Amino acid sequence: AAPTPPFHPSSRFMRHFFTILGHEVRMLLVSPSTYVAGVLFLAVMGFIFTGILKSYSAAAQEISPAQVFFQLFWLPVLFLVPLLTMKCLAEERRLGTIETLLTTPVTTTEVVLGKFGAAYILYLLLWASTGVFFYILSRFAGDARFIDAAPLLGGYLFIAISGLLFIAVGVFSSSLSRNQAVAGIVTFTLLFGLIVGIRYLADIQALQTGVLQPMKAAIDYAQIFNHLDDFSRGIVDTRQLLFYLSGASLALIFSIFSVEAKLLHS
Repeated sequence: AAPTPPFHPSSRFMRHFFTILGHEVRMLLVSPSTYVAGVLFLAVMGFIFTGILKSYSAAAQEISPAQVFFQLFWLPVLFLVPLLTMKCLAEERRLGTIETLLTTPVTTTEVVLGKFGAAYILYLLLWASTGVFFYILSRFAGDARFIDAAPLLGGYLFIAISGLLFIAVGVFSSSLSRNQAVAGIVTFTLLFGLIVGIRYLADIQALQTGVLQPMKAAIDYAQIFNHLDDFSRGIVDTRQLLFYLSGASLALIFSIFSVEAKLLHS
């Protein structure tokens, strides 16, 4: 008889993860909030892109349209991420299906990562759809200067890397409440503080003093707009990659702990 292949826990984990991931992707594709998010996202980005083209047609600009386009990334992120993530764990807890799901041979880690992966995939697909704007521009503008490869590729790379942290923050917020609306508001608040709030903290004069210099250095390190500028110039700093990867990992770990804690107290 043929020998029985050894059991690998990692293969079981991957099988359950992809099962949950596929299910969550299908659920997102039939959710009305997904299509609301998609329509709003494309409408806002189309309006932004049209405004950029109007400004370039009126007068010559020093930077490429791609740089201006990605500098406004925070506007769609603040409403897109809450819409994509607010249901992922909050709805499961409200309906009581999270407890039922975890009685099957799956772990909390697999559930959280599966939901995170589904939201992240949809996030990437929505941003990838904006590539059509630049394709149309390249076909009809007749000027190669409008399509600068470095800021375009760097901008999309920044969107993919930073999206790991943004979606993880949304999943964490969803793990804190049974109410979708509350989860969405918490996500919006955290992302606003992370993207916009830190930018204004860096301008506080009190942080320039010697005692608070380490805090000023930490705030400068977390400046997301500075990261975007580096990516747009083709500079990929490993410290920035570590910032997003470690931040996303911490948010997901806290999400797992939050779900486990809620189950213990239910």
